[in-house]
Amino acid sequence: MAQLSVLLLRACLALLAMPIYLLSFLGIWEPFCEKIFFPYVLENLFGAHEIKAKPHKQELFRSLPSFRGPSGELKLLEIGTGPGANFQFYPAGCKVTCTDVSPNFQQGLLRNMGKNQHLHYERFLVAAGEDLRQVPSGSLDAVVSTFVLCSVGSVEQTLREVLRVLRPGGAFYFLEHVVDDPSSWKYFWQQVCFPTWKLIFCGCCLTREIWKNLEQAKFSELQLRHISIPLPWTPIQPHILGYAVK
Repeated sequence: MAQLSVLLLRACLALLAMPIYLLSFLGIWEPFCEKIFFPYVLENLFGAHEIKAKPHKQELFRSLPSFRGPSGELKLLEIGTGPGANFQFYPAGCKVTCTDVSPNFQQGLLRNMGKNQHLHYERFLVAAGEDLRQVPSGSLDAVVSTFVLCSVGSVEQTLREVLRVLRPGGAFYFLEHVVDDPSSWKYFWQQVCFPTWKLIFCGCCLTREIWKNLEQAKFSELQLRHISIPLPWTPIQPHILGYAVK
């Protein structure tokens, strides 16, 4: 009965979003979403979520300096940098390599770079998390991903790339939204919204159990917590945060 309800409500939601489905069928929606809609949403509409996530990020990134390399420098790569919302949390002198699958966040990125001149910005790479071939193996002290693993093509391959580019003893920091408990109403609505949400928000998946991917990856240590950060009027609430050591 529950599965039937999910299918029925999915159909209703798809009907409401029919213009977007039509634009997608014509090959128009995806480039528009990537270049205009999604950058706008991240920089403006998700501001409330960033405010709620701020204390969690402050706590999460507090231990970053302890992963400095033997030279005393902290070389960090961020997967899916977007407009650079995390720059404010990185320690002074940190050498940052920015990566994103889309080059369309330049305005917000440059603005946040200007606000955070305590960092050294190495370069910007147009690259997916699953393919960081431009980054040498074992060259980084830390890799960061916040609200990115929900939309990569393969979480497993992304984590393999993270392990490759980290030096031994380096750390992967993460903060990601995940699927809710199957007994909850939020889980029900995640199932309902899943196909349309994924289309509208550039592949963002509501139903991933990312903590399981992290547990199965070949990290030597995993510090992970489940927390709640509700995003108003959306099926996003459960999150995981922590770090994993190579």
